[in-house]
Amino acid sequence: MKPETLNFFDKVYEVAKLIPYGRVTSYGAIAKYLGAARSARMVGYAMNGSSGKDVPAHRVVNRKGLLTGKHHFDGTNLMQQLLESEGVKVIENQIQDLEKVYWDPSKEL
Repeated sequence: MKPETLNFFDKVYEVAKLIPYGRVTSYGAIAKYLGAARSARMVGYAMNGSSGKDVPAHRVVNRKGLLTGKHHFDGTNLMQQLLESEGVKVIENQIQDLEKVYWDPSKEL
């Protein structure tokens, strides 16, 4: 499928699938990479609708490293558990050492 035929959510999913194991990015970084810098909230909506699409939505957090999307995961701490299973340290819904695990698609792709 050609990129221009993908809708915005599909483009978000394609970027999210590229986030490396053990790394995180932000809603805003994905939006900026896609040329829609003011659409961080739409990226969040896309992540919320990504269930069943093999998208590592747990690797997308807010710009401060907070697990703001955690209530969209089954169970109370699934998002945190998935991140911790990849070696990402999380304390009180906050990614620790964010600068070490942060992946910026605008710089990496």
